Amino acid sequence: MEKVIEVNGLTKKFKNLVAVNNLNLNVYKGDVFGFLGPNGAGKSTTIRMLLSLISPTSGSIRIFGKSLNKHRIEILRNIGAIVEKPDFYLYMTAYKNLELLGKISGTDTSKANIMKVLELVGLKDRYNSKVKTYSHGMKQRLGLAQALLHDPDLIILDEPTTGLDPHGIKEIRDLIIYLSREKGKTIFLSSHILKEIEIIATRMIIIDKGTTKIEGSVEDLLNDHKLTVTIEVNETEKFKTFLNETQWKISFKEFEKNVAVFLLTKEEIPVLNKELVEKGFNVNSIVPKKSLEDYFLKITKGNTE
Repeated sequence: MEKVIEVNGLTKKFKNLVAVNNLNLNVYKGDVFGFLGPNGAGKSTTIRMLLSLISPTSGSIRIFGKSLNKHRIEILRNIGAIVEKPDFYLYMTAYKNLELLGKISGTDTSKANIMKVLELVGLKDRYNSKVKTYSHGMKQRLGLAQALLHDPDLIILDEPTTGLDPHGIKEIRDLIIYLSREKGKTIFLSSHILKEIEIIATRMIIIDKGTTKIEGSVEDLLNDHKLTVTIEVNETEKFKTFLNETQWKISFKEFEKNVAVFLLTKEEIPVLNKELVEKGFNVNSIVPKKSLEDYFLKITKGNTE
């Protein structure tokens, strides 16, 4: 598989603070790559190094198979990015903002290209509105339009859904999926909304204290982890007695009304179900759920500071 980003031994020190410590990661062509870690894990510092905004203390970055240190300008021309909150001229229209920013960066600023990108992010009907009239979600989408104006192969997004309501989050999610599946873009996505990563990412990495904790496909990593399983039974008190008398007490997490929540492997689910039926319980439902949140907390040991 073709590597789009290859990071080896990446380290960044700020005086006595080691923000990124010997980090390794690989992003392949067509990935929606989830970049996860607690606050202070080194995510934003890593992204700034990928975009050549700051220099590494040591280690190497290769993008599109070339050294970022040696081919910086060539590489950056093929990257679109949103880092934190995108800024625009509020008293100019969306169209004029893109036209001006495109001219500064030497991008195609034809009306056809600008309108094509605005349509892609769902802002075509508001192209002539001043940005000061835009909601936060619309500004985020305009930021994406700016990142896409030069049709890059790699898109780096640092918390693109920050501050958005559920509708705005879904819009950004759908756009990322479209860019990946329909346009063949490679997406590097840093987000603290674990459910979104679980839905859209193909591969992911979890870092903590600037170091890789785990990397791989989202499906494989979650399948290798215990599932959150909800089991609905009618006889709650009898069920509690059953739990206290068996080994299943270890896997039990909590009761939600008449639904018991367990952490189980795939192999344990049919064993528990068989035992419940043999004990005379009416099992109304068993619902296993992969949970990236549980996996994330396990890997980082709940460190969100």
